[in-house]
Amino acid sequence: MTMTTTRRPDRRLRFLTAGCALALAAIVFGVSPVRAQAVAVMVNGEPITNLDIEQRTKLNFLTTRKQMAKAEVIEELINEKVKIKEAKRFGVDPTSSDIDQAYSGMSTRMRLTPDQLTKSLESQGIRPETLKSRLKADMVWSSLVRGRYKESLQVGEKDVAAAASEGGEPSQTEAFEYKMQPIVLIVPRGSPPAAIELRRKEAESLRERVQSCEQANSYFKSMQNAAIRDIVTKTSADLPVPLRELLDKTQVGRLTPPEVTKQGVEMVALCDRKATKVDTPKKREIREKMYAQKYEAKSKAYLNDIRKAAMIEYR
Repeated sequence: MTMTTTRRPDRRLRFLTAGCALALAAIVFGVSPVRAQAVAVMVNGEPITNLDIEQRTKLNFLTTRKQMAKAEVIEELINEKVKIKEAKRFGVDPTSSDIDQAYSGMSTRMRLTPDQLTKSLESQGIRPETLKSRLKADMVWSSLVRGRYKESLQVGEKDVAAAASEGGEPSQTEAFEYKMQPIVLIVPRGSPPAAIELRRKEAESLRERVQSCEQANSYFKSMQNAAIRDIVTKTSADLPVPLRELLDKTQVGRLTPPEVTKQGVEMVALCDRKATKVDTPKKREIREKMYAQKYEAKSKAYLNDIRKAAMIEYR
């Protein structure tokens, strides 16, 4: 009688097969399987891998040009995990679209397209997801702290006034509200200097004639290759120093001196100027600084509290 026996697959063959699968994953994704799976810290059941630490170290060096110690990078990543979980508890959970929008906004501020920013990061060995992860943590935490502690973060008028007085800041009547209309005499790009000079002289001539915003509208709305925009209202704190000083020297109803720009020759018609009790530029600076100090203190205390309640396991 012949007996047929079924042998279990060789154990070494199973290990070899599994090893091939991991090696294939490494080829496809360009990551060492050992390094990718090595967990350095568990935070509330979520892993921080050695790859996460390596990626964040590269990103931090790229943005600060300082080499952070591994322990500092780990603490930064732990804080972000804790912040994101706390934010979710209060319903603050941005979508991938929100994160992509923030990523796009950052690229715009850097005068790059999102694709260009991605390529720039990848050229330094950094995945775009590494930056997006940091952006997400910043977004949710800022929203959470400002939302939960809105009242206590407010800066009182008396505090601002006292700080301003200590710094020798003039009284609030030093702030003004301006109503103005930007005007441009268009000069096509590539025009010779003589053409630009001709338009500048034309602007000077019109500046002498215009006595009110009504006149300015009458002149420039009917003029070819010229444009006058709608009235805008700005306060002293809203305007850059050079423009604010220029407006303070200009009579109401008159035009500021012509300035050559990329669009052509530009002026501003000052329709009204009056004292206001809103912040002066210096007071706005003081207010923003005091708010930032309050925010930083509240943020630090809040983070310390939720870290105490977090489950953090170092491997």
